[in-house]
Amino acid sequence: MTKSFNESRPRLPAEWEAQSAVQLTFPHEETDWADMLEEVLPCFITIAKTIARFQKVLVVCSSIEKVKKMLGFFKPENFIFAELPSNDTWARDHGGIGILEDGERVIVDFQFNGWGLKFPADKDNLITGRLFESGVFKASKKYGGLVLEGGSFESDGHGTLLTTAECLLSPNRNPQFSRTSLESYLMELFGLDRILWLENGFLAGDDTDSHIDTLARFCDPNTIAYVKCADTEDEHFTALQKMEQELKEFKTSEGNPYVLVPLPMPDPCFDESGMRLPATYANFLIINGAILVPVYGVSQDQVAMDIFKMIFPNREVIGIDCRPLIEQHGSLHCITMQYPADFL
Repeated sequence: MTKSFNESRPRLPAEWEAQSAVQLTFPHEETDWADMLEEVLPCFITIAKTIARFQKVLVVCSSIEKVKKMLGFFKPENFIFAELPSNDTWARDHGGIGILEDGERVIVDFQFNGWGLKFPADKDNLITGRLFESGVFKASKKYGGLVLEGGSFESDGHGTLLTTAECLLSPNRNPQFSRTSLESYLMELFGLDRILWLENGFLAGDDTDSHIDTLARFCDPNTIAYVKCADTEDEHFTALQKMEQELKEFKTSEGNPYVLVPLPMPDPCFDESGMRLPATYANFLIINGAILVPVYGVSQDQVAMDIFKMIFPNREVIGIDCRPLIEQHGSLHCITMQYPADFL
């Protein structure tokens, strides 16, 4: 049982709640995907078409004509297009955050600074505001007042936020906030009761300073799926063992241990230069009626799929080949942003 929630304060819906649409920001010739567009665009099209089987897709792109041609005549009624400039494709981190305030729909527009000033983000940072100005959202908009990426936190929909200290306390994001002041700010903004901070956990090749959506995810208010490393020789072993121990110590809002579901680590994937890439099954996406699971063409893919079928028995579990995505150090959840029901 989860406790009832006071609707007079803000609420940050969980990803498994009803959705209106998922945003995708498509790659183009001016993004870092320029040299591998032929490889990555089919991945985006597959994800867009798969989501469109279940709900609407908001496509932000440099050319609506080009994307429509790639989509063909597949469910045109389920696509909303916006032609806007962008630096890159990581909608999870530059997309708006849908919350409810006194039952009213609000899009919170946080600042996106390229994961702590690592990459240009001036165009991406403006996307949510421009979408709002174009009339896409059936919601009001407010500024978040800090740098915050959607991949850096998880909500259970009932007042608990799961995040990592490595990311949220990064000095290149919000140096004006201490942990205490940031926690207070987020609790008021999102109407939270508590924040669960992970102090450990990372993935080699990750540019985000350990986004939670690469490591551990709420599946329901009492269940967390997380990346487990069983290979003692792997560079992740110690940090992920420590993360697992932290998760075991967390309690639900009712004071019970969480149901913890370990996800396997995919076999190591490397780019042409030999750099390890951040392949993870934790980067799944929950949509209306389905779970989209990133797969990488490795032996653990089917094991991961079977785990998700166990966790989500009432949703269709669909594997998506995301090997091209990790070439730019992200995966399926990273390129998508869901909006709650009735927001579009």
